[in-house]
Amino acid sequence: MMPDPLLQVIHSPVTAIALTLAAFLCAIWLYRRSGWLVLQPVLVTMLIIIAGIRLLGLEYQAYREAVLPISWLLGPATVALAVPLYRNLRRIRQTLWPVILTLLVGGVAIVALTLLFAYWLGADLPVLMTLATKSVTMPIAMPLAEQLGGIAALAAVLVMLTGVAGTALLPPLLNLCGVQHPAARGMAYGMNAHAVGTAKALEEGDECGAFAALAMGALGAMAAVLLPLAVVLLKAALGW
Repeated sequence: MMPDPLLQVIHSPVTAIALTLAAFLCAIWLYRRSGWLVLQPVLVTMLIIIAGIRLLGLEYQAYREAVLPISWLLGPATVALAVPLYRNLRRIRQTLWPVILTLLVGGVAIVALTLLFAYWLGADLPVLMTLATKSVTMPIAMPLAEQLGGIAALAAVLVMLTGVAGTALLPPLLNLCGVQHPAARGMAYGMNAHAVGTAKALEEGDECGAFAALAMGALGAMAAVLLPLAVVLLKAALGW
């Protein structure tokens, strides 16, 4: 048995915040030191935090409440993406129609192919509705999944896995296909790997990050408006 003062320190909010920050710093160090795309800081941070919670015997609900101040920073961080967008506003205006066409074709293809393969593999309706939101940023994906009849918690996991996998696979795939234009690479990152991909795009350059942020935000807005309508039409057509 640990003494009471030590238990109080372990279960204090400061310990949870310190664990989160330490896990993130370790993940960043490991990612930069190794250079391996599979060691994405988001994934490694999550694994370290899970291990820390288990070792310290913390309750997840208590941990979640303790790190709320860190969660509040998500809003300002998202708003900060407007900075590269503003810097590249002229470039975005020049490529407006190709961007819109890419969003429409790519967005439909992402959802349609995901649902097609999942349905072929035998996924039931709640899982299908959850998978439909996997390429949308998490603040939109979770409530959207619930609205469509999916599972919000599963949507959060799928969004994270999609972001991590997309960020790991996209750079070699884009290089293999000879895609070097910053705008094209940014659109691919933002549409397929949302927030995690946008962070990777910003590492490649300001223009790449701007188009990734644009693709992520625009695709999220389109999904929030069009997916519920598409699901209603799909259910009516299939008799669900």
